[in-house]
Amino acid sequence: MDRPTRDSAIAPHLALIGVQILFGTWPILGKIALRSMSTTNLMLCRLIGAAIVFAVIQRSLRPLWLMPKRDLLWLTLCSIVGVVGNQFIYLRGLSLTTVINTTLLSTTIPVFTLFVSILLGHDRLSLRRLAGISLAAGGVIYLVNPARADVSAHTTLGNLMVACSSLLYAVYIVISKDLFERYGALNVITWIFVVGSIVTIPAGVYSLGSAHVYTLGPTVWLTILFVILFPTVVAYYLNAWALTRVTPSTVAIYIYMQPLFAFGVAPFLLGEKWNWRTVVAAVFIFSGVALVTRRGRSRAVQDFTEHPDAI
Repeated sequence: MDRPTRDSAIAPHLALIGVQILFGTWPILGKIALRSMSTTNLMLCRLIGAAIVFAVIQRSLRPLWLMPKRDLLWLTLCSIVGVVGNQFIYLRGLSLTTVINTTLLSTTIPVFTLFVSILLGHDRLSLRRLAGISLAAGGVIYLVNPARADVSAHTTLGNLMVACSSLLYAVYIVISKDLFERYGALNVITWIFVVGSIVTIPAGVYSLGSAHVYTLGPTVWLTILFVILFPTVVAYYLNAWALTRVTPSTVAIYIYMQPLFAFGVAPFLLGEKWNWRTVVAAVFIFSGVALVTRRGRSRAVQDFTEHPDAI
């Protein structure tokens, strides 16, 4: 029984590392796609494409209509906050500010998540968690170098939008946890994207109607397909699955690995060189993650380890 227990405890953390690697490719690929299409069209392609893939995998959407009205409303809120609103505001903010500013502002997600999670009773405030989040945030800030950030007036709106999207994503992580635990990760994430697609149909018809999608080249379509399958379908599912086994603050703390991954692959994609700043930042980030994730399992994992036959 020891080995399955250890594996079940490690698996969510491995999944979350994979999520950050996949999410780390999203800004790079997004920038490529945005050269040929608007932020609204890219978001709609990502959202609707993922909804179709999830629906094919899930096969049956009938349980959605059998949910209690309260849960259906809660599900709709998760979709609007975590997928529709978050993605639209993030992409608009990214187009109005710099990548460095966006990276810096994204460090607020774990902080927002911790405090929202505490308010809703999923987490408890502790010195260890605060220290871990601060340590990892310090590593990210040191990595991207705040001195290079653009704080001029023309980036103010973009900065505010990125900060707002960080708050929305933090709220999504916390409020979706209960639904994932009760209905299953694949069920809920499928419904979240289906509901999100339905919500955005009016905007989608208007936006795509004025877009010349037939002029997009094969490279752009392949980029969009990759974005749909990996930084969206696979990443969102793994994130949801991990959320049923660890606390929201633990899920959020792994976000700090995204910029580290981007800097790590830069030498291969952009010909850049590693330096001591990257090494020092890596030490801070991994130390902070380790501090927060230590004994960070949720009640779901504790129940499994104590009563494995009940699952």
